[in-house]
Amino acid sequence: MDKALMQSAKDNLKNTHAVYSHFKVSAALRLKDGTIINGVNIENASYGLSNCAERSALFAAYSQGYRKEDMVEMALTTEQDKIITPCGACRQVMSELLPGDIDIVMQTKNGETKTLKNSELLPFAFTESDL
Repeated sequence: MDKALMQSAKDNLKNTHAVYSHFKVSAALRLKDGTIINGVNIENASYGLSNCAERSALFAAYSQGYRKEDMVEMALTTEQDKIITPCGACRQVMSELLPGDIDIVMQTKNGETKTLKNSELLPFAFTESDL
């Protein structure tokens, strides 16, 4: 686990906009060039228009010109006592925008971690080969 990456995710929790659920999530994405791109959950009164931390980080990276082959590792953290995994929508987006073999490290507020490969999060992902 990249400790600096996880620390970046932790430090970025303060930027969440979780005014309805009060469920703060932060993601940090490490790129091959050493860059770290952060994302947080951003809520909206119309919940369907909210965005999760994982997708916020990925969309920011892609918006800056990075692509799947540039991604190295993703760290996720919350203020929860238990490990929180990405939601289904994030798993689908992650399956397409991240390499399958990169580590997704999830950490509790107490420092407990669980690491899975991206491909393990959604083993039967709907992909471009299904179209």
